[in-house]
Amino acid sequence: MRSLIVLILSAFSLMAMSGEELAAKVDSVTDGFIDSKSISTMTLFNANGVKSERKMRTSRLEGDNGDRSMIVFEAPSDIKSTALLTYEHFDKDDDQWIYLPALKRVKRIASKNKSGSFMGSEFSYEDLSSQKRFKYNYEDTVIEKKSMLVTNRIPKDKYSGYSKQVVYVDATNFLVQKVEYYDRKRELLKRAIFKNYKKIKNIWRFGSIDMENLQTKKRTVILVTNESLKNALKEKDFTKRYLKQQ
Repeated sequence: MRSLIVLILSAFSLMAMSGEELAAKVDSVTDGFIDSKSISTMTLFNANGVKSERKMRTSRLEGDNGDRSMIVFEAPSDIKSTALLTYEHFDKDDDQWIYLPALKRVKRIASKNKSGSFMGSEFSYEDLSSQKRFKYNYEDTVIEKKSMLVTNRIPKDKYSGYSKQVVYVDATNFLVQKVEYYDRKRELLKRAIFKNYKKIKNIWRFGSIDMENLQTKKRTVILVTNESLKNALKEKDFTKRYLKQQ
């Protein structure tokens, strides 16, 4: 009887949690990695299921005013050394630059263009920025089914490609399991599934993201094959100059 009461009280406590409080708990189990380096495979599927693969490496550095990250493609040869650099900001739009080796130049991604496809994938430039809680306004949180917490978040960025995102969080460990993305017409556009979580140096990290465009039937899957944390990366490793040297 006592355990049943505790369970009921716990459920009511979760239901009373605000969306922003839930987002803070999500951040708390994934923050603190200091920096990360990973190797990933990006697989693109067209509407007929035909796939193409890309290899890339990603590095990220935590910062007091937002993270810095860099994605560099290593294969296939026609996009090798193409690189994306992102500076996240708490109080303004993120800065993003892409290096195009064929042109040997760095191009800034304008804020109004960040909803565009990144390298033909189902991920937008916006998706590749940090998804920290300060980027959104939140609605109420509810419990759905047995162990999932659900909240709606509204991007603060006026140039966002999304009218809202519905986030599904595991109620036991506060790890994001799924995000549904609604376009500017308020229609369901994409769905991301996060899987294969594991702890590295006591920090939770996802192992894969399956992003499906529900309107075009295309998919992009990112599978992380190797990741390390606390590699002593520095801010100098995340500069526009360094972007061209990858």
